[in-house]
Amino acid sequence: MATANKMLERALSVRRSPHATDDVAFFDDGGGDETGDESKTRKHISIAMRVTNFLTRTGYLWPVLVIGLLIVIIVSVIINSRDLVCISASTSDHISRLRFFGFDALESDFGSLGVPWCRSKHGKDVEWTSKDLLNGIEEFVPIYETRPIKNNMHGMGFDHSFGLWFMTRWLKPDLMIESGAFKGHSTWVLRHAMPDIPIISISPRHPEKYLKKGPAYVDGNCTYFAGKDFVDFGSMDWGKVMRKYGIKDRSRVLVFFDDHQNELKRLKQALKAGFKHLIFEDNYDTGTGDHYSLRQICDQFYIKGGGHSCFKDSDEARIRFRRRKFWEKAVDTDELCGPGEAWWGVRGQMRDDFNHSNKAITYAEHFQNSRFLESVLDVYWELPPAAGPSLTHQTRYDPARATTPIIEDGRYSLFRRLGLSQLDPSVFNGYTQMVYLQVSNPET
Repeated sequence: MATANKMLERALSVRRSPHATDDVAFFDDGGGDETGDESKTRKHISIAMRVTNFLTRTGYLWPVLVIGLLIVIIVSVIINSRDLVCISASTSDHISRLRFFGFDALESDFGSLGVPWCRSKHGKDVEWTSKDLLNGIEEFVPIYETRPIKNNMHGMGFDHSFGLWFMTRWLKPDLMIESGAFKGHSTWVLRHAMPDIPIISISPRHPEKYLKKGPAYVDGNCTYFAGKDFVDFGSMDWGKVMRKYGIKDRSRVLVFFDDHQNELKRLKQALKAGFKHLIFEDNYDTGTGDHYSLRQICDQFYIKGGGHSCFKDSDEARIRFRRRKFWEKAVDTDELCGPGEAWWGVRGQMRDDFNHSNKAITYAEHFQNSRFLESVLDVYWELPPAAGPSLTHQTRYDPARATTPIIEDGRYSLFRRLGLSQLDPSVFNGYTQMVYLQVSNPET
């Protein structure tokens, strides 16, 4: 009989779960008596804990935890990827471009073909910083949204509108002069930068003429030398004008050029008139544009990022050929180089007056132009693009010939926070290296 009882106990012990004692001890509210009533203990176990116990006994707990962790990571990446880069799924060109250059290369892509920065006499730089520019963008976006000319085709977009507004506000001139007004958008920008300062606007056609066809801006505190009263900037009697406005210090005057004239010519005229602070809107890159620009003048072999090769099997030629497929204003070697491998200016030409007056120049003349420019430059500063192309979806200017943007690619949260994501992408397609100069007569 004793033997039978031992056999029964042995059979019962085999049928009992090896984890039963541990389960009871863990969940027992009464202090963990292993011999307690198992049925009372189990009726307080939650469904989640029962599942955990089951997975623990069967050995599936860790695989399930790992899979769950992977799901959390994947969902988190998908949600936060919007803050890394904003790419329009409907724009195949942008996707192709990003695949071609790679996401990691977006930032380094800027300036990869060189940015010929004009050298100043003493290496002086502007006073404002990148932080000032960011703060300026945040302030300017709501102003820009109130512009009267929403579709300023063939005129300034957001980048240059911001640049003109920001620099004008920073410099705080006593008089503002603009040469080239078109529909009046730049006049509107100047007015919002300095609400109480007089403006002189010089333009062959008066902006009011555009009112017949659509939106335009005419300022009430602006003297217009336009239409039948037009006088070219280089022919103005600036002494008389300065006396009229009570300007004794011409370094307190800001001159803005958006007239598509030879910028070397305009620079010499401004120097002769005694003006010190100049902004050129269309500072075209070498091989592009309808007038000879400061950027073109400074594109020299002795300047970092300057000079070009017309050899069709060169690294530069191969890079330019590829980039031409992605950026509208990119220039390949065939477009860059003219007769006799002349690459300076536009295929060896010094363009002027909306490309209506062109003059072929030698490289020696081009070189001397750069030496003159350096002799009068106190400050040279090119406005960076407002934001990288993966954010703005711009397709025109080639980042390889531009400085690093104010808001770099990948910083979508900042781009959105500053209000730029709500603007139409077309307003970012007008960047042409707007430049600010501070000049003085050559030192003797």
